[in-house]
Amino acid sequence: MKSKAVILLSGGLDSLVSLAIVKDEYDVCLAITFDYGQKALEKEIEASKKICEFYGINHKIVKLDWLQNITKTSLVSDKEIPKGIQETSNSVWVPNRNGLFLNVAASFCDSYDYEYILIGANKEEAQTFSDNTQEFIDSVNEEFKYSTKVHPRVIAPLINFDKNDIVKQAILHSAPLEYVYSCYNGNEKNCGKCESCTRLKNALITNKDDKYMRILFDEDYISR
Repeated sequence: MKSKAVILLSGGLDSLVSLAIVKDEYDVCLAITFDYGQKALEKEIEASKKICEFYGINHKIVKLDWLQNITKTSLVSDKEIPKGIQETSNSVWVPNRNGLFLNVAASFCDSYDYEYILIGANKEEAQTFSDNTQEFIDSVNEEFKYSTKVHPRVIAPLINFDKNDIVKQAILHSAPLEYVYSCYNGNEKNCGKCESCTRLKNALITNKDDKYMRILFDEDYISR
């Protein structure tokens, strides 16, 4: 019997590919998408629903109103979201986001006896965001030995992959890349300019994947 798991699902590249990689190894019972007032919320929910329908997974949206109220950075506020990946994490930092998300997921695990929590943390973003590192995941797993009865373990299938590798894994595992929404801005299509879009775009270019470039990004952006 497969071990039961819950996945943190934003609808972006990393969470989709994490799911695609482990779906045959774990019984992924639930996907959680968080609403903390982010600009891309509606598109993230739309993408996540499509992914869950594709894989036949229950989907739950967890609302965190108070997190929106204490977040001052550009993902939530009316500040302009920076372009490219040269900016510091401070520009898009949401207070204790991954720590909070994992603890919420752990509560579901404790209640429903799920044994694992899947997160899309990866090597490339770990260079910018400390809550994408293996050290962070190890510390959370240590915490859950005390804060839960089930003692779920956090697993990051992409922890040793950069974005180029992640796109390769998406293709290898036939992940539905056409559903991906990685943009910070919440436009109809991925903007191609923000940090998250830039990473995705560069990985698709490296993998010579023109098909998904045209599906995922705005046509005006591609033609420039």
